[in-house]
Amino acid sequence: MSEKKYAIQDIQNIAASELLERVRKLKEDGYRFSQACAMNREYGQDLLYSFDKDHILLNLKVKVNEGEEVESITGEYWPAFIYENEMHDLFGIKFLHNALDYNGNFFVTAEPTPWNPKK
Repeated sequence: MSEKKYAIQDIQNIAASELLERVRKLKEDGYRFSQACAMNREYGQDLLYSFDKDHILLNLKVKVNEGEEVESITGEYWPAFIYENEMHDLFGIKFLHNALDYNGNFFVTAEPTPWNPKK
């Protein structure tokens, strides 16, 4: 049985203003969109977008300041609408030009989420 070796994940810190340009380049280079998630920080949130090529993960870590808007990547990777709507509803992150925007109704909760108590 052959054994495959996998590289350590690469995490690159980028500004929100760089996200769409970097994502376009990754798509041109043959990367597949894997997932996106958010985490609250003292300044706002960190977003982590993960991409795969040949079983190697490349992660773009985006620092989002409180109230900052982020350009959606759905124009390049349409399935990202799920993640971006989730991050909007659960964390309050505003995405511009999301290809399928649920306008805050992707998740409807009976109580405010601990990550976005304003909702």
